[in-house]
Amino acid sequence: MKKLIINADDFGLSPGANRAVITAFREGILTSASLMVGGKSFEEAVVLARENPGLQVGLHLTLVQGKAVSLPREIPGLVDVEGNFTRDPVRAGVRYFFIESLKRELRREIEAQILRFRETGLPLSHIDGHLNIHMHPTVFQILTDLMPRYGITSFRLTRESLLRDRAGRGKRRVGRVLDALIFGCLARHCRPVLKRLGISHSDEVKGLLHSGRMTEGYLLQVLARMEDSLTEIYFHPGCKPDSELSAWMPDYLHEDELAALISRRVLALIREEGIRLVNYRGEEKSICLKPLS
Repeated sequence: MKKLIINADDFGLSPGANRAVITAFREGILTSASLMVGGKSFEEAVVLARENPGLQVGLHLTLVQGKAVSLPREIPGLVDVEGNFTRDPVRAGVRYFFIESLKRELRREIEAQILRFRETGLPLSHIDGHLNIHMHPTVFQILTDLMPRYGITSFRLTRESLLRDRAGRGKRRVGRVLDALIFGCLARHCRPVLKRLGISHSDEVKGLLHSGRMTEGYLLQVLARMEDSLTEIYFHPGCKPDSELSAWMPDYLHEDELAALISRRVLALIREEGIRLVNYRGEEKSICLKPLS
């Protein structure tokens, strides 16, 4: 049976991100979203989630390119005086791995983000990370202790096969190869630990190799090649103009990704292929086809 989780990252980042998430849920195939608890539009996102209880919401752990929820004086090694993480993911990854003293600060901030989410009263369905930072070895080690403690039972095991990426051949070749290799290795490390802890994950994830470019054409090719398994595809939909989206992800095709999520052609193919849209709880989302314009 083909089961598909469709997730939107960066919920709470900005008004444009929030508006796109709700549009994609109400009018399209979106089944869940990942909440940035340090985002500028976090409070608005919480209100919208409460108004749309069928939208499952998880934590989008942010430890790079964003704002911390802890006070700067509590985690001085992680943020600047205004509480901002570094914008450089490579620098962050190296420092988090090699500087032992940062582990205590990372644990403080990770737990603070989990607690900020829990304070909303929303059920926490899953955890993933901004730029997939949740897969970083140091971060993952901390999460292995915190996830059972806070009842987190679903995790995005980010990895994507380059051999199966026929839809994107010739595009961003070097970057895609590196992403596939790095996250393939990280996933092999994480998988047995997740199994031991009883934390579930999808069989396959799409969105890593073409992050920010999950267009209708690409999505149609992915859906046509889906196998009988549980697949997660994650997106970064947005509505512009939006200063936050333009500042953080100027090259992302946010509006094109939203168009893919509400595309009638995508909906038709999902029905034709017998794909079941589900969330992390396994609840199925019904789809209503409207005539193509």
